[in-house]
Amino acid sequence: MGAGVSDWRLARAVSQTGQLGVVSGTALGAILGRRLQVGDPDGQMRHALAHFPVPGVAEKILADYFIPGGKPADAPFKLSPMPGLNPGPDFVALTVAANFVEVFLAKEGHAGVVGINFLEKIQFPTLPSIFGAMLAGVDYVLMGAGIPRAIPGVLDQLARGEAVALKIDVEGALPGEEFNATFDPVAFCGGTAPQLKRPDFLGIVASATLAITLARKSSGAVNGFVVEGETAGGHNAPPRGALQLNAEGEPVYGPRDVPDLDKIRELGLPFWLAGSYGAPGKLTEAMALGAAGIQVGTAFAFCEESGIRPDLKQQVFQLSRAGKLRVFTDPLASPTGFPFKVVQLPGSLSESKSLPPRARLCDLGYLRHAYRRADGTIGYRCPAEPVEDYVRKGGPLAETVGRECVCNGLVATIGLAQVNAENVSGLPLITAGNEIANVAGFLAPGRASFTAAEVIRRLLESVTPAKSFMPA
Repeated sequence: MGAGVSDWRLARAVSQTGQLGVVSGTALGAILGRRLQVGDPDGQMRHALAHFPVPGVAEKILADYFIPGGKPADAPFKLSPMPGLNPGPDFVALTVAANFVEVFLAKEGHAGVVGINFLEKIQFPTLPSIFGAMLAGVDYVLMGAGIPRAIPGVLDQLARGEAVALKIDVEGALPGEEFNATFDPVAFCGGTAPQLKRPDFLGIVASATLAITLARKSSGAVNGFVVEGETAGGHNAPPRGALQLNAEGEPVYGPRDVPDLDKIRELGLPFWLAGSYGAPGKLTEAMALGAAGIQVGTAFAFCEESGIRPDLKQQVFQLSRAGKLRVFTDPLASPTGFPFKVVQLPGSLSESKSLPPRARLCDLGYLRHAYRRADGTIGYRCPAEPVEDYVRKGGPLAETVGRECVCNGLVATIGLAQVNAENVSGLPLITAGNEIANVAGFLAPGRASFTAAEVIRRLLESVTPAKSFMPA
């Protein structure tokens, strides 16, 4: 669900109904910094930071980013530190605190369960992000967009207060050469690390092969799976075999890309089905297939509690009512190389090919790739950064074609777009599953919005309640 769409408000609303509410863990450091710079109007960021258990961290973050009354609308945001292999203490502290804040607020005031969703492809912030979420008592960690075999063991170690390491993908690394990100909770906490609850781990998979690999070869216990079809929003697993595109330029998926649920059931672990399951009747269908429930993304993304700008939600409803709303599975837009679902919405980055050329910008850096320089040091590049910069760093020119700045597009979607003279990063990039075409169907007659609780009530009609819904 992008960055800050499935935020603490949405996760709390879902959790309060007895379901599993999940916050997005993407770019939370940058999001916290910008929420504080617009003045933290409801005071919730400062409220959560006041409960952060490590002395001095919250005070430093507030001194760095909080602007009473908010910055002028035409003033740029102060940039947060860029992610990297060996990040500085300011990046680590901001990342830990931001994940703590999001989970703390999602869990506050009720006894429900809350999870957090990370992308395996975004590796640099992973360790401090997980620790921050665990400090706030997160109940589940979900991860997809890769093969997160190391994460279950990381959860075990962090729960015991131990230092952790995570192998980082580095383009051009020599045979036998290994690069690791590290995090030491003892050092971060000033000499004593707390003993923490170990959250359950759910792997987000698109095939039985990946589920089997995680179940049998992970560094610790895997507690279940979200089995995601190619109609789900966000990043999709690439089709198996050679990439083929349809007449509109979208990847072609075939029978080999349908997850083998028989083999997944044989693992004996609970699983939830995702990808066009957030519609009435689909929960019954999923449970008949042996699933514990369903993951719902798109319907929640456009409910009142989500982080998407209200004007964008109304634009989506209008097009949905008119039967003119669709998503495009873009094989190029994301710097990760994974296909990415992009809602086709006027005034957004979905129109980039028809808009005047815009200067490229890379100032958030969450999707940068690490690469090995000739001297053995690590550099960073992104196919969506300025082309001349990417090529100068040894990146192939062909990889820059069609790329979009997903980082800036996603934060613009939640109303935190950067401000600059060229307005190169102010357009939103909205992702959703194929079922968005019918999202206006959740609107009651005469209503201009719907709540997360209303979505759940509709999807649970005539069904025995289950732990079924995960906005991730």
